[in-house]
Amino acid sequence: MARLQVQPRKHGKPDLQGEAVSFELTVCFAQSGNMVWELMEPVSGPTIFADFLKAHGEGIHHVAYDCNNIPFEERIAEFERRGFKKIQSGSWMGRNHFAFFATEEDTTTCFETYAFPDDWDYPEPDSWYPPLRD
Repeated sequence: MARLQVQPRKHGKPDLQGEAVSFELTVCFAQSGNMVWELMEPVSGPTIFADFLKAHGEGIHHVAYDCNNIPFEERIAEFERRGFKKIQSGSWMGRNHFAFFATEEDTTTCFETYAFPDDWDYPEPDSWYPPLRD
């Protein structure tokens, strides 16, 4: 698991509904084949994840797409052209950009797009599950 801190002074301009915000999440990543699973826990600050938990309880919040290397800004423009408002965005470690869109009414879930740079390496996690054995 890793603690994901997203703050304007460190990570570009994170926002919620177009307003600048700072927020913190605990995130756990797991990979199975070409599928990546992401567990997210809101820690502080306003997020769509905390809003989802309040409204629905635990469950699947979003589906993420890498969009076959289409430039990130083009993806955002295309979602918005199709009428899907960007509801939260930011950058992790200033390099992994993400954006969530208000697609739930039309699709029953929230869509995310993200952009990992080609030379991206995940930082060492705060902890492993199951714990690593010596």
